[in-house]
Amino acid sequence: MDWRPVHGVPWSPRDRPYLVTSVFPATMAALPVFTVVLLALGFSRGFQHHFVEEEPELVAGPSQYGSLWPLPQKVHISDVSFKLSSSNFQITDAKESSAGPSCNLLQSAYRRYYEYVFVGPKNQKRGRDQPAGPSEVTELQVWITSPDSDCDSFPTESSDESYELSVDQPVAVLKAPKVWGALHGLETFSQLVYEDEFGAKTINSTVISDFPRFAHRGVLLDSSRHFIPVKVILANLETMAMNKFNIFHWHIVDDSSFPYLSQTFPQLSEKVRNRDGYRIRYFLRYRPNSIVPTEHRFTSFETVPFPSVFLRVWKSNPDIQKFMEQQGFGQDFTKLESFYIQRLLDIVTTTQKGYMIWQEVFDNGVKLKPDTVVHVWMDNGSDKEMAKVTAGGYTTILSAPWYLDYISIGQDWQKYYKVEPLNFNGTDDQKKLVIGGEACLWGEFVDATNLTPRLWPRACAVAERLWSAKEVTDTNDAFNRLAVHRCRLVERGIPAQPLYTSYCPREYKGI
Repeated sequence: MDWRPVHGVPWSPRDRPYLVTSVFPATMAALPVFTVVLLALGFSRGFQHHFVEEEPELVAGPSQYGSLWPLPQKVHISDVSFKLSSSNFQITDAKESSAGPSCNLLQSAYRRYYEYVFVGPKNQKRGRDQPAGPSEVTELQVWITSPDSDCDSFPTESSDESYELSVDQPVAVLKAPKVWGALHGLETFSQLVYEDEFGAKTINSTVISDFPRFAHRGVLLDSSRHFIPVKVILANLETMAMNKFNIFHWHIVDDSSFPYLSQTFPQLSEKVRNRDGYRIRYFLRYRPNSIVPTEHRFTSFETVPFPSVFLRVWKSNPDIQKFMEQQGFGQDFTKLESFYIQRLLDIVTTTQKGYMIWQEVFDNGVKLKPDTVVHVWMDNGSDKEMAKVTAGGYTTILSAPWYLDYISIGQDWQKYYKVEPLNFNGTDDQKKLVIGGEACLWGEFVDATNLTPRLWPRACAVAERLWSAKEVTDTNDAFNRLAVHRCRLVERGIPAQPLYTSYCPREYKGI
């Protein structure tokens, strides 16, 4: 019998659950563990990021890992399958768990993930021609093992995101030291569910042990160039959770942002930002992608990058020229930059908040404090830059190869997937200073009409690179898992663009 093909390749009934009908709902799993709210003053990085390269031939077919994305550190999926029914299945707190019914963060996640698991045709019941499976999973027990669950906290850069998942019947068990790992595990559980040939929800016996490779796994969105409705930002934060991102780098302010100051309502921009920021902050916390509020000690600040436009402004300002003369800087504007940055970082330090700088500040020889995080964004020798920054002893994140506002013909997700953040000459101690990276979507040509499909599923490639083991590099296997994961996003209402010619069992229905 010829089952519905994907990319023109027919599969057997055994294969079909993984690639054709595994468009099951995942829940809002762990989203960014600590978020970066940036008072972003710079111009967007990088008109240098344009790539064109040949793509290898990819062969469509089922993956041994189903449609898990990003791929867990250790996973074993057996051939033994169990059924789930919406009338019998429930997600509950284990008796031993340190987080109980009072943990709203988890209770809310249970409801979301139940809906994700049972999305699709409603009221499906087994008929006479739809035999029940050999057994049924009736419960997923969530067990938070640490005495302090972090249920009432916000995630930080050191939050524990690990979890273990065991799927058996009649009870599956999800164990995690903290609630952040549990949120990730709920997403993984939802991704294991698929529909059999009769449309019944099915899951295979599975054992997973998982944790992120890098602590900082971010997405940068820019709402300073075009207006982005809050609901669009929230939808993308939700999608970040589905891909286990944990950092939201929000470029809010720029010269093109809110240029009109109302004399009637002079506080309009401030009030709008605070209201929306509050909503987004708490939305993020309920994934593990919480937006770290500005009063939180782990908030990071984005420093001005000082491109040539700033130098032109300084040169044309007589007050600045006079100040430089008084300070003995002459016409060396790098000394003025260094003076400004050092003063700025001194001010930030008094607030007991962390901060992040663009790489130009390091390159220009500004004296930095030991806890400075350097953001490497220029794609003209980023490997050498990573080696230099880490040799200086500074914590580093990478975004140079992951500028998603640049698009090209074909499956450009592959070039993002092939990036190895530690592919630079350096010692083991240097490479330990690389805490992760970010996929960046600057907003010069992006607003609510195209933000989501431009970002997804291309950002998914970055998500797996930052979460999964270094050895996970098979683009063909990734293609087959990502094709189904993309359909899962579509089924959940996310207009993620296609990877290639194909169709999803449940296509996007539009707004």
